[in-house]
Amino acid sequence: MKKLILSAILLCSVVAAFACTNLIVGKKASADGSVMCTYNCDSFGFLQPLDFFTPGKHAAGEMIAIRGWGPQASERFVAQAPYTYGVVGLMNENQVAIVETTWGGRRELMNRDGYLDYFTLMHLALQRSTTAREAIAIMHELVQEYGYNASGESFAVCDKEEAWIMELVGKGPGRKGAVWVALRVPDDCICAYANSSRIQQFPQVKKVSKADKQRGYCEIPGECMYAADVVSLARELGFYTGSDADFSFREAYGPLDFSAIRYCEARVWSFFRHHYDKAEMDKYLPFINGHTEVCDHLPLWIKPDAPISVRELMNDMRDHYEGTALDMTADVSAGPYASPYRSQSVNFFSSDSTAMFRERPIGCQQSGMTMVCQMRDWLPDAVGGVTYFNMDDATMVAYVPVYCGITRVPEPFRRENNNILEFSTESAFWMNNFVANMVYPRWSAMIGDLRDAQNELEDFYAADQKEVEEKASKMTPSDRAAFLTAKTEAYTDMMMKRWDKLARFLIVKHNDQTMQPSENGVIVRGRRTAPAYAPAFIDAVKTVTDDRYVKPAEK
Repeated sequence: MKKLILSAILLCSVVAAFACTNLIVGKKASADGSVMCTYNCDSFGFLQPLDFFTPGKHAAGEMIAIRGWGPQASERFVAQAPYTYGVVGLMNENQVAIVETTWGGRRELMNRDGYLDYFTLMHLALQRSTTAREAIAIMHELVQEYGYNASGESFAVCDKEEAWIMELVGKGPGRKGAVWVALRVPDDCICAYANSSRIQQFPQVKKVSKADKQRGYCEIPGECMYAADVVSLARELGFYTGSDADFSFREAYGPLDFSAIRYCEARVWSFFRHHYDKAEMDKYLPFINGHTEVCDHLPLWIKPDAPISVRELMNDMRDHYEGTALDMTADVSAGPYASPYRSQSVNFFSSDSTAMFRERPIGCQQSGMTMVCQMRDWLPDAVGGVTYFNMDDATMVAYVPVYCGITRVPEPFRRENNNILEFSTESAFWMNNFVANMVYPRWSAMIGDLRDAQNELEDFYAADQKEVEEKASKMTPSDRAAFLTAKTEAYTDMMMKRWDKLARFLIVKHNDQTMQPSENGVIVRGRRTAPAYAPAFIDAVKTVTDDRYVKPAEK
C-alpha cells in the first residue's frame, strides 16, 4: 500500500543553503574522546527549526512521499525502510550525525529528474543507519535507485567512533545515481568544509571487482569508499584524461576559482589557524589571495596542536577572521563600531565600476540555524549523542544542549512556532534575531553584553551536564527518555527567558545610541556616555573630509 508521510524533509530545504560551514573533529583530536561535527546552515530569508522523526516499524509496500525544492515540485514516492530510527535535528538515536555544505560543481551534472535533494538524502540515511559507514552506503543505494537532483555536495558523516567526509555530485541528465568519494578523517585530526570541493587524490583498490561493480562502489575498509565509476565517468565526459592514480575528484568535478578560494577555503584556513601553528598556516595566505601558482590547496586535514573542547568548537563557529590578515573588524569597512558584519553583497562594484568583494566568514547573519554535534561512545546512545542547537547566527546565540534521546521538540524550536513572515516571542528564531539585530549595527558597544548572557547560559549548561549524564545513564530507557526530554525543554526555556531579559536590557542600556552604566547585568543610575567610534573609521573620516571636522586650536 501507499502511505503518504508528509515530512519536514520536504520543507526545510526549499531555500537550501549554498553557504554553509562544517567543522569535523576526530575522537583523538577532541578533549574528551568524543567525535564532533558542526553545521551553520546559511541562507538569507531562511529559518530552520529542529527536525524530529520518531522511530517505527513499517509494513511491506509502505511508501514515503517526498517533494523536491520549490512549490511547483511534484510529489514522488520512495519505499519506506522496514524500521526507521528516531532523528533529532541531524543526529539519530544511534549517534549517527550528517551535516552538509554545497559547492555546486559542474552545472551539466545536474539531473532534474532525480528524486532526491541532499537534505532529503541526509534525513533518509539517518532514519536507516546505525553507523557512519552504513549511512554512506545507504546514501549511495538511495541515489542509485531514485536519482539525485541537487548539485555538488559535501557531507560530514560521523558516529561515536569515526568521522568521515563525503563528496558527491550527480551524473547529469538521464543518468541515475551519483559519483562520490568518502574518506575517513584520521582520529587524531580535524577537517572542515565550507562550500568547496576539497578531496583530490584518494586511495583506490587495485582492481574493481564484479562485486564492486554490482553494488556500485569500492571500499578500502576503514579508509576510503568511492563510486566504482568515479574516474571512468570523468573520462567519458572529458573532465579527465590521466591515470587512475593521479585522478583528483576536486579538479574533475569541482575545480576552484577565486570565489571558491576566498569565500570558502578561507573559512577552512581560519579554523585550522585556531588550532595549529599560526605562522605555518599563514604560509597559505598566497593561496587564500588567489595566487594558485604559489600554492593550490590547503591540507585536507591537520593534527591540532592541542585537543579541542566542545566549547572551543562552538567559538570556532563564531569566527570572523579576527586576528588574521582578513580581520573584518580592523578597517574602515567595519564602520564606526568595528563590526565584522556587512550588509553589502559579497560581490559588488565601486562607483568607478571596479569589481570588488567582501569577506565571507564562518559566523554570518544569514544563518537559519547552527549546531555542534557531539557523539560519545562511553555513554548510552540516548545520553552520549547531544546536539548543541539554536536558530540564527552562531555568534549571536547560546548553544542549547539537545539530547538525541528526547521524545519531543521544545516549543521554541518547533516548526509551527517559527514563521519567517511573523515575529513571535515564542519563536527561538525571532527572539535571537530580535537581539542580534540590535547588536549588529552597534557591535563594539553592545557585543560585550550579549557575550555575558551567552557565557552565562553556556557555562551553566556545561556545568550541569555531568550530573545529568550520571543520572540518565542509570535510568531505564523509558525513564531516561522522559528525563532528557524534560531537561532539554528546561534548557530551551531558560535560553528564551534569558534572551527576553537581554533584549530588554539592551534597549534600556543603549537607548538613543548612548550607554547607561550597568553592573553585573543590572542598569544603574549614572552619567550616560557615548560609545567611541573605531579608530580606523575616525581616521578615514578625517582623510575624506580634510579639515571640515578638525577643531580649531583654542586661543
